[in-house]
Amino acid sequence: MMVNKKQLTIRFHVDDVLASHMEQRVLEDFFTWINERYGGLKEVTCTCGRVHTYLGMTLDYSKKGKLKIQMDDYVQRMLDEFSVKFKVDDKQETPAGNNLLEVGKGKLLDKDQQTEFHRFVAKHLFLTKRARLDMHPTVAILASRVQNPNQSDWHKLVRLMRYMHSTKKWHLTLSADNLCVMKWYVDASFAVHPDFKSHTGGVMTMGGGAMQAMSKKQKLNSRSSTHAELIGVDDAITQVLWTRMFMEEQGYPIEKNILYQDNMSSILLEKNGRSSAGKRSRALNIRYFFVTDQVEKGNLTIEHMPTDDMWGDYMTKPLQGEKFRKFRALIPQQSSRA
Repeated sequence: MMVNKKQLTIRFHVDDVLASHMEQRVLEDFFTWINERYGGLKEVTCTCGRVHTYLGMTLDYSKKGKLKIQMDDYVQRMLDEFSVKFKVDDKQETPAGNNLLEVGKGKLLDKDQQTEFHRFVAKHLFLTKRARLDMHPTVAILASRVQNPNQSDWHKLVRLMRYMHSTKKWHLTLSADNLCVMKWYVDASFAVHPDFKSHTGGVMTMGGGAMQAMSKKQKLNSRSSTHAELIGVDDAITQVLWTRMFMEEQGYPIEKNILYQDNMSSILLEKNGRSSAGKRSRALNIRYFFVTDQVEKGNLTIEHMPTDDMWGDYMTKPLQGEKFRKFRALIPQQSSRA
């Protein structure tokens, strides 16, 4: 709601509430009101300032124009509870090896290990959706293996935990160059899964750091990399449009909603629809031309981005070496070491 011509925003999860406004007095009045309304059930306590703990996250607004999200305590508890212990100097350069997408041929885990595997993959899901987007592609694949994990899957989890141990002081720092401009980087890796399905990756930013990320196996087989890229955009399009509407409801009319891709053929299909579809493209499902309609309505624009600068590539496969380090530096934006 608008109070004194400035927005009072209230976020709540069950009985945890996070309120913000430009004027301290407005927040104090809200605290008084909520205590009068609900204090009879349980006293409402309040913390003020630029650093807050909310849903396992520490939200640090102390640096102007930036938000640092860290979950150090959560990460340390995971490491303490995991059955495999790591030494102080144990290091792991990347969260996953090139064999991440392979099913593996090891024996199935026993019941206790299956339970632990499932539990820690779920913990990683909570973490990577909030503060550690750099581990998201690995967790997305391991989450698809929780039903019948084998020894190969267990080794992949151990590697991920070792990487987390090596980078436990990495934090997500977000900033915005312009709150009216959104940039989406959407990419696809063609036929990389054992059943030859492709994988979609996407990253959204408004300047510094990744505000949203997606990494998911595509639900149908594609016949070409162009087709896989079209499916990838279809996977992301609802989130792209929803985020625009959300920002506009917060009072920030979106002037540019840019979707970047590195495949020129798919860009032509998305911009022109059937007029750019030749005989080899006629089998494409018409729903993939939904994006063409959105482009014509002005809800988004599509632009080319070279593969070497495509953030979404990070979310499609286990990158290694310099390319991994380059994109990881962009996604968390900043690290903090003890």
